[in-house]
Amino acid sequence: MRNNLSSQIKLDRIPRRYYNPDSEIELATIRREEKIDTRVYETAADGADFIASEIVRYIQRYLGLNGKCVLALGAGDSTFGVYASLIRLYNEGKVDFSNVIVYNISEFFPLVPDGPSTLARLTEIFLRHVNIKPENIRSFNPAVTKESMYEYCQAYEQSIADEGGIDVALCEVASNGAIAFNEPGTLASSYCRLVLLGSEARHRVSKSYKTENVPTTAITLGIANIASARRVLTMAWGENSAEIIRRAVEEPSSTAVPASLLQGHPHVKLITDLNGAEDLTRISHPWIVTSCEWNNKLIRRAIVWLSQKTSKPILKLTDKDYNDWGLGELLALYGSAYNVNIKVFNDLQHTITGWPGGKPNADDTDRPERATPYPKRVIVFSPHPDDDVISMGGTLQRLVDQHHDVHVAYETSGNIAVGDEDMMRYFLMMDKIAPIFGFEKGYDKLSKEVREFVAKKKSGDMDSSDIREIKTMIRQAEATIACNYIGVKPDHIHFLRLPFYETGAIKKGELTQKDVDIVKRLLEEVKPHQIFVAGDLADPHGTHKVCTDAVLAAVDELKNEPWMADCRIWMYRGAWAEWEIDHIEMAVPISPEELRSKRNSILKHQSQMENAPFLGDDDRLFWQRAEERNRATARLYEDLGLASYEAMEAFVEYKPL
Repeated sequence: MRNNLSSQIKLDRIPRRYYNPDSEIELATIRREEKIDTRVYETAADGADFIASEIVRYIQRYLGLNGKCVLALGAGDSTFGVYASLIRLYNEGKVDFSNVIVYNISEFFPLVPDGPSTLARLTEIFLRHVNIKPENIRSFNPAVTKESMYEYCQAYEQSIADEGGIDVALCEVASNGAIAFNEPGTLASSYCRLVLLGSEARHRVSKSYKTENVPTTAITLGIANIASARRVLTMAWGENSAEIIRRAVEEPSSTAVPASLLQGHPHVKLITDLNGAEDLTRISHPWIVTSCEWNNKLIRRAIVWLSQKTSKPILKLTDKDYNDWGLGELLALYGSAYNVNIKVFNDLQHTITGWPGGKPNADDTDRPERATPYPKRVIVFSPHPDDDVISMGGTLQRLVDQHHDVHVAYETSGNIAVGDEDMMRYFLMMDKIAPIFGFEKGYDKLSKEVREFVAKKKSGDMDSSDIREIKTMIRQAEATIACNYIGVKPDHIHFLRLPFYETGAIKKGELTQKDVDIVKRLLEEVKPHQIFVAGDLADPHGTHKVCTDAVLAAVDELKNEPWMADCRIWMYRGAWAEWEIDHIEMAVPISPEELRSKRNSILKHQSQMENAPFLGDDDRLFWQRAEERNRATARLYEDLGLASYEAMEAFVEYKPL
C-alpha cells in the first residue's frame, strides 16, 4: 500500500536551480529578496536530513574547540524528522552525544497529569535513543512557583551562560511565526520568562499533542536567548507554512512575525521543503530574480500576476507593461505582448465549462472534460459528511441535473464534530415522541444513560460507543437530506466509515490496508468514469489528507484495471483555501440561483453550523466561507477580462503517480 501519495502531488515542475542551485553564487542571486539564509529541499525528509547533518557538523566543531557542545532544542512537530535522522546517524556511529549538553527551549507551566510536556516529548522522540548523559539534560523545574519565576528564569539563563552559551539552537517556525512560545508581539529583547498562551497557541498545542488538557501558560527562552546562540537552525514544512515563511524571510523584521526577528543573526538558517517555499519570490515569481524556464503554467502565473500588478485585463497588457515589470523574456520568446496575451486568455477561457461531466455531442477539443461516455458514472469522495456540498455543491448539482450517474461516498462518520448540545436537541424531541408512540421503555434507559454521561463529561473525555453511534446517525441523516435535496439517488449514498477515524478521540489511527480496501470495493463496484476527491491538504485537523491518501492508494492499486483507462480524477478544495489560478484546469460557473441552492444544501448539515467544534481559526460559517471563496474565484476571472459569473468552483486533475 502506498499510503502517502498526497504528499507527492506536485502541481508545478520546479526547476532545481530555483530552490537548490549548484553554486553559492547562483544561490545568492536567486535569494536576493530573502533576509534569512533559506535552504529549500524537495521534501521535508531531505530538509530534515540536511539539518541533522548540520547539527552533527556543529557538534564535532564545538567538541573540538571546547570539549563540549551546548544545544537548545525544541520539540515541535516539524522537528520530528530531524531527530529521527540524528538517531539514525548515531546508530551508524557518525555522531557521539556523550559530551553534548541539552537545554529544553520551552516547557508548559504548570505540568499537569496527562497533560503535554515538551521534555517528555523530547525524551520520547530523541533523548532516550542516543547517549546523552542524564545529568547533561537541563529543563525547567516544574516545581517552581509563579512568585519565584523571575529569579528562576534568570538562574536558567545563568546556567546556560556558565556552560559558555548556546552553540546551536534548534526549533520550528509555527504557523503564526512563533519561535518556541514567543508568540506574535514578542520583542527582540525578550528573555527567559513565563508567557500566557493565547487561544491560537493553545489550539496549536491541542492539535499537536492530541489533547484538550492544555495549560494556559508556559516558560520559554526568549528571542534574545535564541538569537544569542552561535548557530540557529529553524524549520517549517508544507503549504500551511508557505505564507509565514515568506513573511519571516522576505518582509521587514517585525514583532508581528517573531521568526523575522532572526533576520539580523549572522549564522541562522531556515530550512523548508518545496511546498513550504511556494510563496518565496524565487519559487512563486522566479522572473523577478532570474531567467526562467518557461512552461505553460509559469507563463499563465506570470501574466495573471502582471495583470494584477497593472490592474489591467489580460488582453490590454502592452509590450511596455511586460518590460516595466521584468517580463521582457516573454516578448523575446513570443514576439509581442499580444501573442502572449491571447495564448493565456485562451488557456484560461478553456478551463471554464458549465458541463463538469463533459458536454455530450459537442466538440471537446478545448474542453476540460471529454464528451463521451455520456452519461458518466461519477463518485464524489467526501472526507466528512458535508465536504461534498461545501467544496463542490454547485458542481455536484450540475452533474445530477445533467443526468450523470452520481454516487457520493462519505469516508468518515464525522461523529466527533457533533456537539453534545446538538445531540441533546434530538433527545428533547424524542422525550415527547416516545410516550406518544409507546416506545418509551427501551428509549428511557438510553436517554438516562446519555444524560448522565453528558452531565459528568469533562473536556477531553471520549464519548461512549452509544453516543458516538448516535452522533454518527445525526451526521448521516443530515448528509442524506442534503443528497436528497440535490437529487442524488438514495442507493447512491455511501457511508464508508473508514476505520482509521473511528477512535472516538481527536487523535485518529493510522491509515491501513483495511481503509484502502473499503474504498477499493466501492471503486470496483461502480467503475467510475470520474472521481472527485479532496485536494485540500490545508484541512486544520488532518482528516482530509488521510482520506485523500486512502482514495489515491486505492486508485494506485487499481490503476491497471481496464476501466481505469477511461477514468479521470479531479481534485477539489474545501472551505479553507482555493486552487491558485495557474493550476486550475476546470472552473465550473455557478449562477446566483445555484449559489443559493448550494447554501441550502450546506445548511442541511445543522450540527455543523454555529456549534461545530472544528471551525478552525476562521470565524465565518462554512456556507459563508464557501460563497466568498467561490465569488472570489469568479471575480478573479472577471478581472482578467474573462466572462463575469456570480461564482465558480475550481478543480485540478490528478494523474496517478
